[in-house]
Amino acid sequence: MRLAWAAAAGFPAGFFGRLMGRERIERMFERVRGRNRPGLIVFLTAGFPDLATTEQLIPALIAAGADAVEVGIPFSDPLAEGPVIQESSFRALQAGVTLPDCLDLVARLRGRTPEAPLLLMGYYNPIYAYGVARFVDECDRVGVDGLIAVDLPGFEAGPLSELCAARGVSVIPLLAPTSADASIAASCAGASGFVYCISVTGVTGARREVSQRGVDLVRRVRAHTSLPLAVGFGISRPEHIDEVGQSAEAAVVGSALVRVMLEAPPGEVIPRATQFVAGLTGQDAPGG
Repeated sequence: MRLAWAAAAGFPAGFFGRLMGRERIERMFERVRGRNRPGLIVFLTAGFPDLATTEQLIPALIAAGADAVEVGIPFSDPLAEGPVIQESSFRALQAGVTLPDCLDLVARLRGRTPEAPLLLMGYYNPIYAYGVARFVDECDRVGVDGLIAVDLPGFEAGPLSELCAARGVSVIPLLAPTSADASIAASCAGASGFVYCISVTGVTGARREVSQRGVDLVRRVRAHTSLPLAVGFGISRPEHIDEVGQSAEAAVVGSALVRVMLEAPPGEVIPRATQFVAGLTGQDAPGG
């Protein structure tokens, strides 16, 4: 009924999805501010171990306490990834998972996850090959809330940022401890949703402690933006999340979750991964 009214009134297709997408990340951080722990953003690779499992797992992880989900687009040369995420990407590619599959996955999930942001995270080459404008149109259509292009520097992100801004899709920059202040300022100027602060130099992977360089980076980024900040790379334990929460609004857990999935016996991926995330948030796993 609402869609018929919107069409009759001349609103473009996807208008209401865009409006919600623009606000969904902001609303998530509003909820985070109202409780005593930072937000938890989790990463997994689309199609590992298969697309059906990914589709079942994402709502389960949200029910277990994840506030947002980064859906990784499998890529053949994931240079920023450590061996764990590289392995998950390799297996997804072996199974034939493509960028359109990732978009279709979000489309199927959107109605089941109305409040939690769904973010696509990947490398720029598949986006460029697909067609940047076409890709952003599809993100708008299926309900993607934000994009993280790992290897797209801020000074080259203008065309993507402009297209996304017109459709209410957030472009979330990645900043590293090695980022110069000028680069931080430029990246923050074109950002929306939140800013992703990499806690270490090097590739993804669980580590024993939160890097002090990540804490220092958060302080530097604060000087250039009022957006929420999330810290990732190396976060794997509840105490890491607590430590991140002293300076940032959210923690990102990727490699540690994917490792649990890699090590899970057949048929146990969903319960093992869900239990792991519930442990990070201090709550019982759904159904447990």
